[in-house]
Amino acid sequence: MKRFVLVVLSVLLVAGGAAAALYVRTQQPYRGYGGVEQFVDIETGSGTRAIGDRLVAAGVVRDPLSFRLALWMSGRARVLKAGEYRFDRPMTPLDVIGKIARGDVYVINVTFPEGLTIAEMAAIAGSHGVGTSSAFVDAANDASPIRTLDPAARNLEGYLFPDTYPATRRTDAPHIVHAMVERFEHVLTPEMRRGIETRGLSIHQTVTLASIVEKESARPDERPVIAAVYLNRFRIGMALQCDPTVIYALQRAGKYTGNLRRDDLAFDSPYNTYRYAGLPPGPIASPGKASLEATIHPADVDYLYFVSRNDGSHEFARTLGEHNRNVQKYQVEYFRKH
Repeated sequence: MKRFVLVVLSVLLVAGGAAAALYVRTQQPYRGYGGVEQFVDIETGSGTRAIGDRLVAAGVVRDPLSFRLALWMSGRARVLKAGEYRFDRPMTPLDVIGKIARGDVYVINVTFPEGLTIAEMAAIAGSHGVGTSSAFVDAANDASPIRTLDPAARNLEGYLFPDTYPATRRTDAPHIVHAMVERFEHVLTPEMRRGIETRGLSIHQTVTLASIVEKESARPDERPVIAAVYLNRFRIGMALQCDPTVIYALQRAGKYTGNLRRDDLAFDSPYNTYRYAGLPPGPIASPGKASLEATIHPADVDYLYFVSRNDGSHEFARTLGEHNRNVQKYQVEYFRKH
């Protein structure tokens, strides 16, 4: 009998020691993978056993027992979320479970600033690993997602709304292009669409003008004034004479060197608003919300001209004579002194 008791006590001691050792593992950070980082993809509908096995196989958790004990201790077995998770440091099983329960999935935030072309946005997408640049261009050349809103659209130039978009390593170019078009449609509210109709413009014309405003204005307070200038020119049939449209034409032809020269103003392209009156065939970049609103609600001014003051602002004029004097002051005399 005494021997039996000793055996039982020994077994209990061993079991207790094993349990204690297992408990300690739930508190110890672990990293069993090589390299800088490890990704673990947890599919929708995965059970806790499958999740634990995947974490162990990836070297994120030491063993299944440690995971199961930590899961029981956390009480979060029912709230583990699917997604791709990135691990880049030693973590305890409890920390790993907390990360998955919170849904801290790996996200690539891709930011597209205002005023970029499809080609420039494609380069950003490609540099973030969201598909390839060429795949982005291919997706953006398909105008069907915007066809109901703008039947005249030749591609999605101007309709890829500039913003920050969350992506994963599995996000491809068509997916993010679609998200950008959806964002544009959301930003262009019913109120803004009514404003466009009130001005007698089409959405195609409005977005084209807004893209010009976006490229010409560095100061928020000047956007409505610059919009008014181009709308005034457009209404009286005056050539828009907008440098960014010439740059866009040269870029499309692969001839832009980074500097706009006087000879470039004669470049033959329907996008060259020095040679062809009226609007270019379509937007020359993606305008932000402020430029869209400025185009829909321009300043109540009768300016037809403006020239840079060389500090980011512009001097506006009603007549060609005023404009010529401004050019003399801010361009000719300024650069003689500088």
